[in-house]
Amino acid sequence: MEYTLTGLLPTALLIDLPEIDVQHEEIFRRIEMLKTSSFGNGPASLDEFHSLLDYLEWHFASEERVARQLGVDFADHAKVHDDNLRTLRKALAAVHDGSRDVHSFLRYTEYWFERHIIDEDKPFAARLRERAT
Repeated sequence: MEYTLTGLLPTALLIDLPEIDVQHEEIFRRIEMLKTSSFGNGPASLDEFHSLLDYLEWHFASEERVARQLGVDFADHAKVHDDNLRTLRKALAAVHDGSRDVHSFLRYTEYWFERHIIDEDKPFAARLRERAT
């Protein structure tokens, strides 16, 4: 399967696994779209925010699938993903009830994901490449 990047993802955030890099880029594209649509008071609907979290869940499952295919232990990484999804769902619920600002939610999501790629996905990708050779 061919995976094409659009150039949205900075080189520092590429992990050299095309399937996963394209998914990472899509996550950042969605965050940017939500920032744009939320400029000012906020979005009319939070459906796209829920869609982002659903996509994140699907992406995390993709990483787990790749790890499983190559026999790489994924338990610790999966826990980080589960904790993040739980935190983001709680934060989005706070946006729903008005106790959290939508822009704070997006800033947190973007920062968490950048840090996660650098600190955890890059080493994970290196383990996958080692296993594949």
